Amino acid sequence: MEHFAPATREWFSHAFSAPTPVQDETWAAIDRAADHVLVVAPTGSGKTLAAFLSAIDRLLHEDVPAEGREPGTRVLYVSPLKALAVDVERNLRSPLVGITQAAARRGEAFTPVSVGIRSGDTSQRDRRALLSKPPDVLITTPESLFLMLTSSARETLRSVDTVILDEIHAVAGTKRGAHLALSLERLQQLTTAPVRRIGLSATVRPHEEVARFLAGQAPVTVVAPPSPSHLELDVTVAVDDMTQLHRPGDGGEDGEGDTQSIWPFVEDDVIDRILKVRSTIVFCNSRGQAERLTSHLNERYEARLGPDAPEEDRILARSHHGSVSKEQRALVEDDLKTGRLRCVVATSSLELGIDMGAVDLVVQVSSPPSVASGLQRVGRAGHQVGETSRGVVYPTTRHDLVGATVTAQLMREGRIERLSVPSNPLDVLAQQTVAATALEPLDVEEWFETVRRSAPYAALPRSAYEATLDLLAGRYPSDAFAELRPRIVWDRDAGVLTGRPGAQRLAVTSGGTIPDRGMFSVVLAAGDDAAQTARLEVVLDERALL
Repeated sequence: MEHFAPATREWFSHAFSAPTPVQDETWAAIDRAADHVLVVAPTGSGKTLAAFLSAIDRLLHEDVPAEGREPGTRVLYVSPLKALAVDVERNLRSPLVGITQAAARRGEAFTPVSVGIRSGDTSQRDRRALLSKPPDVLITTPESLFLMLTSSARETLRSVDTVILDEIHAVAGTKRGAHLALSLERLQQLTTAPVRRIGLSATVRPHEEVARFLAGQAPVTVVAPPSPSHLELDVTVAVDDMTQLHRPGDGGEDGEGDTQSIWPFVEDDVIDRILKVRSTIVFCNSRGQAERLTSHLNERYEARLGPDAPEEDRILARSHHGSVSKEQRALVEDDLKTGRLRCVVATSSLELGIDMGAVDLVVQVSSPPSVASGLQRVGRAGHQVGETSRGVVYPTTRHDLVGATVTAQLMREGRIERLSVPSNPLDVLAQQTVAATALEPLDVEEWFETVRRSAPYAALPRSAYEATLDLLAGRYPSDAFAELRPRIVWDRDAGVLTGRPGAQRLAVTSGGTIPDRGMFSVVLAAGDDAAQTARLEVVLDERALL
């Protein structure tokens, strides 16, 4: 920490006993050269603070004119999750306030650093405030960055000199990552100086592929110190024999009758585990499953307490996923961290590096989607450096049992899936081309070179590039496309691309690669809807036993 200002060193020494190996190596890499930096380390290793502390120290102690800094954002933090962005904004307050107070006590000159957040949850009023007075540090998401680059808000980004890409592994192997890669190249074209990228990733392989995604063709330094695993993981079947699920008195809306579903057994077992520890996160693989499991856990817990239990004591768990309002998500997160809530049932919304405090146990219902995802989820428990992460996986079918067992063994061995950057997704290229032409004309050759600087398009053939431009300009390969409206004008003589009227609106309303929610209306025959739903679950369970 020798290169940090005295006030920064003082705050850190009071807040932490010592830097982690990841932090030491990250600071050395940032200080040593102007290369991009990729930091690969497990959850809880302090990599986010490592990236931010260098930027905060520089902004607080840099020389500025008497009239203050030039307006504009200097540090851009990009998170794949809105909830993670909010969490980081909250966690930044401590170092900012602490270092500022330490500098004041020491009589050091410093310049206040402002922080703002722009995501899909940001109100129009707050967006206007960010535009009129840009923060020094802006926290955002890939989609919001795209929207800013496609509007007048891009002027506030011309001064960006550092981009921190958190949880980069979550997007690098997807079309969403390809979309972000082109946004980063558009940002670089916009700025007046080179923009340094600092990527933060959980354990991933191969490192070289993520580094290529981060930097494109530019040099990159990889920080990946050895990290011993502290993982305790069990696969538990809630019944002795998955072919014999007969349980009297659990079927039907009134609690009577028989059931052949494994879920009542799983729910009772999960409740037992929740009650043995202080805090638990239960992960499900869908929002619907999370809501249903939350409801059932609370119903069964209330039945255990009896009718005389106080109303406030009857809630054991609350749900957390993307369809929950940001206010409710924040309340649930705070309740778990402060001990007012014993359990949160979540989807991937809590999979990434959101600080949930001292979580004792992670329960995964059904096999996790992947080895990497499973490690991320179990890593929510024992989130601090050196602590043991404890997790339990509950398979819900015999087929799921096989997958859960194999996935758990691979998790113990750290054998995560290989990540591969997508190659030449032309639909994403088309989106970004329309967006880039919406505000100003583009030189065809310059845009081609800009696109090819990003890793997903490094090998983009000229023929595919021009075919995409042809399609956007209304030059279709057959009459079958004749009803499609051209989105750009391609002046072949001048080599210039120009957006047609409405191009900006089209880009901002249809941009991104996150699919629409898989919600479909289901029309049931006349009868008891609840009974129809209950029978549907039984049918699914019975089919899984065949």
